[in-house]
Amino acid sequence: MPTVAIAGASGKLGGATLSALLAHSLVPASSVVALTSSQPGSSTFNSLAATAPGVQVRHASFEDGASFEQALKGVDRFFLVSTPHIELDYDRRVGDGGEGEGEGGDDGKWEEVPDGEGREKHHRVAIDAAVRAGVKRIYYSSLAFAFDPATKAGMSSSKAGVMRAHLRTEAYLASLRSSGKFDSVTIIREGLYAESWPLYLGYFSPRGTDDERTEVLLAGDGKISWTAIPDLGVANAAVLAAPDGEFDDRTFYLSVRPGAAKSMAEIAALVGAARGKEVKVKIVGRPEAERYNVKEKGLDPAAVRWWTSTYEALEEGECEIDDGTFEKLLERVGVRPQKVEEVIEKMVKKA
Repeated sequence: MPTVAIAGASGKLGGATLSALLAHSLVPASSVVALTSSQPGSSTFNSLAATAPGVQVRHASFEDGASFEQALKGVDRFFLVSTPHIELDYDRRVGDGGEGEGEGGDDGKWEEVPDGEGREKHHRVAIDAAVRAGVKRIYYSSLAFAFDPATKAGMSSSKAGVMRAHLRTEAYLASLRSSGKFDSVTIIREGLYAESWPLYLGYFSPRGTDDERTEVLLAGDGKISWTAIPDLGVANAAVLAAPDGEFDDRTFYLSVRPGAAKSMAEIAALVGAARGKEVKVKIVGRPEAERYNVKEKGLDPAAVRWWTSTYEALEEGECEIDDGTFEKLLERVGVRPQKVEEVIEKMVKKA
C-alpha cells in the first residue's frame, strides 16, 4: 500500500481528507502521514495524534524546506493543500505612498505580487522538498475558478486574484513534470466551500445580532457550485486511494453540478429565510464595493482589492462548474453530498 502524506492535516480541507481516509477505510492508518506546521509537543500536534491513532504525525513548515523534506521521506503520494497565508497574494501599492492614498479602495497605483512572492512561494518550498525526498506522485489542491462554461473545461487564466497563486503553482508543477521530477502530477480544483458563503456575501456574519444588514453591496454576481468541506474531504480521499493511473496527470474539478449552483442573490435569500429576516443583494460595481468595504467597514484596502476581483470571475461564469468527477467519487464511497441550503441552515441556526 502506498504511503500517503497530507499537508495541513490539522486544517479544514486537510483534516477533512484525513478523516475521510480513515473513516471509510480507504488507506490503512499505518500508511498515512499527517503533516502539520505545529511543533511536536504542541496542543495541535498532540491533538492530531490523538484523533488519528496509527497515523504518523510529522512537523513540516512552509517556512522551512528542510522540515518538509524530512517529513516526506518514504512518502509515495503527497497531497499538497495550499497555504492559508492569503496575505502573501495581496496587490501592492506603488508610487509615493502618501498618507491617506488609496483609502477608497482603488485609488492610487497597484501592482500584482511578482511571480514567486505570493502563496506560490510557500507551495514551491513544499514541492521542491518533495522532489528532494523522492516523492513520485503529487496531488495539488487548487481552486474551482477558471472554468470555461463555453468549452466546459479548465482555463489557465482567471479574473480572480485568489486564483493567481494556484495557477502559478499549477504551472510550476507542470514544468517539473515535463523535466521528469515526478511520475505524475494531479491538479484538483477544489469546489468553493459552501461554508465560505459569508465571505462571498460581503463579509456577512451568520450571527444576526452581529450583522443586521438587509441589503448587501457586491461588486458583481454569478453562479457558484458550492461544495461542502466534508464532502471535498471524501472526494480527495477517494482520489488519493485510487489505483495508480486513474488520476495521473489529470486536472479536474471537485464540485457539485450546475443544477445545484446558486448565485449570491439566491444565497442571500436563503440566509434571510434561515434567520427570519430578509437579506438582498445590490450590485454596485467594483469601485463602489471597494469603497464601501474600506471606508464603511474599515477593512484593509489591499485585502479588499484582492478579494473584490472575485466577482468579475463570477460574472464570467468561472465558478459554475460542470464536471462529474465529484459526484462519481462520492457515489463510490456511498456518500450523499450536502446541499448549500443545509449548510446555511446549520450555520445560521448554530450562530
